[in-house]
Amino acid sequence: MASSNPLGVLPSLESDLERVEAALLQACSSDLAMLNDSASHLARAGGKRVRPGFTIAAAATAIETDRPADEAVIMGGVAVELVHLGSLYHDDVMDEATTRRSVPAANQRWGNVVAILTGDFLLAQSSIIAASLGTEVAGLLGETIAALTDGQIRELQDTDNLDRTAESYDVAISGKTASLLACACRIGAITGGVESGRVEALTEFGHAYGMAFQIVDDILDVVATTEQLGKPAGNDIIEGNYTLPVLRALRSEHGGALRDLIEAGLTPTTRDQALVLVRTSPGIADALDAARGWADKAAGALSSFEDSPGATALRAAADHLVERAKAPLG
Repeated sequence: MASSNPLGVLPSLESDLERVEAALLQACSSDLAMLNDSASHLARAGGKRVRPGFTIAAAATAIETDRPADEAVIMGGVAVELVHLGSLYHDDVMDEATTRRSVPAANQRWGNVVAILTGDFLLAQSSIIAASLGTEVAGLLGETIAALTDGQIRELQDTDNLDRTAESYDVAISGKTASLLACACRIGAITGGVESGRVEALTEFGHAYGMAFQIVDDILDVVATTEQLGKPAGNDIIEGNYTLPVLRALRSEHGGALRDLIEAGLTPTTRDQALVLVRTSPGIADALDAARGWADKAAGALSSFEDSPGATALRAAADHLVERAKAPLG
């Protein structure tokens, strides 16, 4: 869903993200024409670059005045974004997605095999960059890719499980989403020379923000339009991925009717009916409360930080997050 970058209060961020963009496209390039086209497909489609933005902002918590990020910080942000992009190629194959970022998904344009191999290529490029930044960064990125995989498999295990618990949902999104945002902040702290005690606080911020971020994304899948999202709306419930707003709705007064619709097999028409039930249930408000709780925890992780450019930007991001989910609700 389009929105202004919440880290925009960091004055140098725009020029730093331009540097990320150039390095990202370079990392996506190949002398093999098909791979060059497929690997750069989603990078060229845009995106808010939240993860490299967090890498840059985390590093900027160590400086008193705004200045361009060091090259190691930029490349750390590129490594994190490559993992994110690679995971999107794999996600779209698993979800049989048709669009991503308002362009055809890679699996639709080149087929599943090319999409999977392209995702692998991007993960490999990320690993090469991480290795150049030192063993700590390389090890951290490897652990994060493992956490992403763990979270995704946990989600797959719960496919079509109407009795999925909120606790199981939390564990899955901790791996598949929050781990990479925590990694982005930690890499920024490491490459930016942040003192060791604050590295942990920034990692905690990234994880808590990531939890809120995924809950907000799942709320938007229910309440926003396809045009607003840049990908098909309501896809999760069709795929049997019952996210927090749906799980809360299933345990409300609308739960019986919602369960009946799902168990009968959702069509495009009955999917829309199911989404109306979720939207009019307490599920949205409950999920918003959960997102707000995580966003508050993220902000609290920075409570001891002075008002450096980076800390100010990260606090603004946490404040902005829940407003994203509330916007389509009017």
